[in-house]
Amino acid sequence: MPVNLGLAQLSNHFLICTVVLYSLALLGYAGDFAFGRHPSKAVTPAAKNPEPVAAEVPGLVTAGVPAAAADAAGPGSGLAAGPAAVDAGWGGPGADAPGSRSGPGRGSWVPAGPWVRVALALNILGLVAHLIGVLTRGIAVHRVPWGDMYEFVTAVTCVAVVFFLAMMIRYRAYYLGLFVMAPVLLALGLAETVIYTPAGPLVPALHSYWLAIHVTAMTLATGTFVVGAALAVVYLLVNRSARRVADGRQPAAVGIFRLLPAPEVIDRFAYRTVMFAFPIWTFGIMAGAIWADEAWGRYWGWDPTETWAFITWVVYACFLHARATAGWRGRRAAYIQLVGFGCLLFNVMGVSIFITGLHSYAGLS
Repeated sequence: MPVNLGLAQLSNHFLICTVVLYSLALLGYAGDFAFGRHPSKAVTPAAKNPEPVAAEVPGLVTAGVPAAAADAAGPGSGLAAGPAAVDAGWGGPGADAPGSRSGPGRGSWVPAGPWVRVALALNILGLVAHLIGVLTRGIAVHRVPWGDMYEFVTAVTCVAVVFFLAMMIRYRAYYLGLFVMAPVLLALGLAETVIYTPAGPLVPALHSYWLAIHVTAMTLATGTFVVGAALAVVYLLVNRSARRVADGRQPAAVGIFRLLPAPEVIDRFAYRTVMFAFPIWTFGIMAGAIWADEAWGRYWGWDPTETWAFITWVVYACFLHARATAGWRGRRAAYIQLVGFGCLLFNVMGVSIFITGLHSYAGLS
């Protein structure tokens, strides 16, 4: 069937509108940090005299160590935040203390300020425009709308925003919107300028129902990994600030770090995000192998895209294994996660641009 050029053009208009709305939402999140009225930072008795926490790993002695100091010392120091940190809700231990801005978890509830409410409304409007842009592109080309690099990036960013908004609204993690929407907006900007591909028919190799299975799974997983990587970066920044405070190199958390949640809370959410995405990525690789056998007569041929998809899987598997067996949390786990995301980015962009393989039809054109 011929491409509906009118719908394709409408899709472009909606996606440009999405970029504008996301940009305004980003300014709203930034404005909350700069001008928003935040909860009182009065020190509570619990914050002045923090309770000792138990170690997550047997054999580690943490008696008399405050939770904030245990987290700031990092996983390699022999100190770890115990069950109190896990069960305290979004804010973690000392959620009402200076240097933290707790969300609801199972405990306190912090309402969104006017800047956040405006940013959230713009974010949701942008997502609606984003969804319409992706759907109209699919209707215009009479297939799932992720058959080339441009469509893949627009779909991945849409998944990232859906996942993050669901998490942000559920846990009222409004103050993380700035850090997640920034890379999403950057990717969409590149999609609309550098890697834009006009609507057109697929190459014969992609005329298969496996496109809707394999690429959909990879799209869902990639979008979720984007959110996990953003959370890992935020964790490293907040943890560095906490360590500087614990070492006495600065008297208190400064700038935006005093408004972000406790490091162990961000670490926990980054871990849960990867836990959600990893099985989907695994299924996507398996579905791709089945499609490869149907299309090329072999399940695995060490094509560059296949190889880097597997390398990405191995790194994320190491991340989950290290946390589950060796008790690696915090900085070391975040570094492994970011290495995995770097492999994923190279697979999506680097391999498609610089390396020729059987998946080259999915690259830039």
